[in-house]
Amino acid sequence: MALTKRQKQVLDFIAGFIDENGYCPSYEEIAGGLGLASLATVHKHISVLEAKNYLKRGFNQSRSLELAPKYVQEQRRTKPPALEIPLLGRIAAGAPVESVEQQEMLNFADFAAGGNTFALEVRGNSMIDDHICDGDLILLERVAEVRDGDIVVALVAGHETTLKRLYREAGDMVRLQPANSTLKPILVAARDVQVQGRLLAVLRKYK
Repeated sequence: MALTKRQKQVLDFIAGFIDENGYCPSYEEIAGGLGLASLATVHKHISVLEAKNYLKRGFNQSRSLELAPKYVQEQRRTKPPALEIPLLGRIAAGAPVESVEQQEMLNFADFAAGGNTFALEVRGNSMIDDHICDGDLILLERVAEVRDGDIVVALVAGHETTLKRLYREAGDMVRLQPANSTLKPILVAARDVQVQGRLLAVLRKYK
């Protein structure tokens, strides 16, 4: 039997919680995470998912939910295969080094942050000294907190976005520092800066 949208949300929340924490969520955590008004509603969804063979539930046990094999099998069928390419070794960009063959695979999923990852195309050369060039694609992670010196996408005054290194300054100010000696930093009140993402990786295509 097909799942409703809400049932799918409950199931995906449980799976994500288990993946992140190593144990299943309580009914209270499910209700809070999905904005459900009552535990009775959670019980109802769990019972339906159990009847549809997507969940297994222990009797009178706290945190006793388990993902059933049916859910795991469906995820494998619907999830696109991870993009992997052979990592064959290292190449000298300075003095020559001995080539040593490696038997590894490079998985591009390692550069992502689950559902919190997004990409942007760079316009301009304000970060050129950090080897981020016009036309590069950058992968970013949506985060709530960043450290001084992180390269971030910052929304300034609610209408302008920029890619810069972020530093906190005295007087509740923020310095958005370019990596280009011809440009000056942007000094702005912290309340006017919203971090939208932190840099994870830079991609450049030479074709």
